[in-house]
Amino acid sequence: MVDITYENGALTARLYGEIDHHIAPRIRSEIDMKCESIRPAKLVLDFGAVSFMDSSGIGLIMGRYRCISLLGGRLEVVNIPPTLKKIFTLSGIESLGVMK
Repeated sequence: MVDITYENGALTARLYGEIDHHIAPRIRSEIDMKCESIRPAKLVLDFGAVSFMDSSGIGLIMGRYRCISLLGGRLEVVNIPPTLKKIFTLSGIESLGVMK
């Protein structure tokens, strides 16, 4: 699921396990609640421990991009496993300039 920490203006959501249409709404809700209460300058989505992701994961990223942008912050997506790179490439996420 997700572990969320806040340090030096950055809210980091460390995602782990599988992200699918059953889990994504819960993750989305947790991240959004923290973003709205803290209003961080940067939201980092760390995919380092994600073993599987379907299109719900792309929706999760796109929604958080919009959410953090509306709050005046920026999004970074980090530690994308090689097994998920193709999904990110095909989705067009790279064009947002958020992948680090």
